[in-house]
Amino acid sequence: MMTELPQTRGTLTPDRPLDSLTWLRVGGPADWLFQPADEDDLAGFLRDLDPAIPVFPIGVGSNLIVRDGGIRGVVIRLGRGFNGITVEGDRVIAGAAALDAHVARRAADGGLDLTFLRTIPGSIGGAVRMNAGCYGSYVADHLVEARAVTRRGQRVVLTPDDLRFAYRHADLPEGCVVTEAVFRAQPGDPDMLHAKMAEQLAKRDETQPTKERSAGSTFRNPAGFSSTGRADDVHDLKAWSLIDRAGLRGHSWGGAQMSEKHPNFLLNTGGATAAELEALGELVRRRVLEDSGHDLQWEVIRVGDSAPGSTIG
Repeated sequence: MMTELPQTRGTLTPDRPLDSLTWLRVGGPADWLFQPADEDDLAGFLRDLDPAIPVFPIGVGSNLIVRDGGIRGVVIRLGRGFNGITVEGDRVIAGAAALDAHVARRAADGGLDLTFLRTIPGSIGGAVRMNAGCYGSYVADHLVEARAVTRRGQRVVLTPDDLRFAYRHADLPEGCVVTEAVFRAQPGDPDMLHAKMAEQLAKRDETQPTKERSAGSTFRNPAGFSSTGRADDVHDLKAWSLIDRAGLRGHSWGGAQMSEKHPNFLLNTGGATAAELEALGELVRRRVLEDSGHDLQWEVIRVGDSAPGSTIG
């Protein structure tokens, strides 16, 4: 385990198990978990940290499988110093630790439409990194700029051109930590925006296993876009449809299961290991490839080391 780390005003915890920090509740320990006090603290820490030590930023762990052997290096998790939300004119300025749902609600209170964020699990930093979106809207459609700290401790402002957004992707340098994002939104009546979000939530709860332990959509849609939410939505190239067609709705492996309600949701039914979750996902990928010829790509991020002796199917 590493011993020489820079001084910090934040919290540094050695050998910190990560299972409690992910929605799937799996994962071994990080060598160190760093929770910076503010952006200055983060920048100074990264500047002084040995360049050979890898860093991995996590948000609220909503789209993450940490393998059972844990993560070598420093895991960075932003907290209270990074969760502010401000509405200024047609812009919403949100800290990277602010929850997507909170940003959508605060924007609606201010008469701005970022309703697409309401049903997206996770925080703004992850939303920028993944170009999160649903109902035909994406972060790329609204982002003005994002503040970030590089692995070398330099503060940078990134534009959409810098980030080169694609479906479920943004170009962020290795170890770069998003700290804040600025969105531009169209005006709307607050009551109507809140009503729209309530309708979206009801629809989500009807079609997705929101009360189960999952990480949201497991695989990207081969169609290259998210559900639009419209009546004319096409499902042929949706991951859930291909998984269903391959007969894997409800399929399980140990404590892992593909949801009966929405077969593109990977569940921890209780006591699953990261290895079981990943093995089931790889089984699904193989079967779908055999059945339809589509090579499903993981949307859930998988990081860390496997536990000694574990194998992925």
